[in-house]
Amino acid sequence: MSSSPARPSVDRDTLVAYVNEFLAADQGSDYCPNGLQVEGRAEISKIVSGVSACEELFRAARQSEADAVLVHHGLFWQGDPPTLTGVQYRRVAELIRSEINLLAYHLPLDRHLEVGNNAVAAVRLGLTDLQPFCQHQGLPLGVRGRLPEPRPRAAVLRALTELFGHEPLTFSFGSESISSIGIVSGAGARYFHKAIQHSLDLFVTGEAEEWVMNLAREAGANFVAAGHHATERLGIQALGDHLRRKFGIDVEFVDIPNPV
Repeated sequence: MSSSPARPSVDRDTLVAYVNEFLAADQGSDYCPNGLQVEGRAEISKIVSGVSACEELFRAARQSEADAVLVHHGLFWQGDPPTLTGVQYRRVAELIRSEINLLAYHLPLDRHLEVGNNAVAAVRLGLTDLQPFCQHQGLPLGVRGRLPEPRPRAAVLRALTELFGHEPLTFSFGSESISSIGIVSGAGARYFHKAIQHSLDLFVTGEAEEWVMNLAREAGANFVAAGHHATERLGIQALGDHLRRKFGIDVEFVDIPNPV
């Protein structure tokens, strides 16, 4: 009886070094550590990816016999308790028991112009002339660009709903004809001011803040909150696809639904 062929795999340290360099993970400051957050087995043949680290995602990775979990939102954040107790203990214990690695990339995945959350969304929307947009500690976070031809606002809103799979919260006080769009995924409402300064026809982010509606109305601007989780699914999937092509390993995206 012949044995089944070995699955393609990559050494953990090789994979981590590659992703760190590809995403320029050492550039700029962040609210969390980027890269390898929890060490598991040394060889990786399957990755389960998801938006946010959580126990449900880790259980899914174990059941899928994954060697690593790849996420946008990792486990360790500034201001969180520095102890492994309660929920945090159970999360880390699930990884350690199964020898599963945890890799997390936050702002580097937002800003990347090939697999980043914002760049992928812009390309999928058909934007051209893409430029970096809005900065954090001297590095860009989002992108802005133009549609090849102006489109009715209602049509663009439908396209956003389809792209993100989430019914957006919209404040439509600006132009009904959309040409220029700025995108900062996740909790990017603070950058709405920049969109107004650049006279963009539409600003897209994940979440709204209380003051946004009044600013949109008084500035005559269009604002879309398409969901923090929803706007940050695209990048982690694109990164997973890139790693699948690069190393020939199995990458499975697992979506843990989140309405926020």
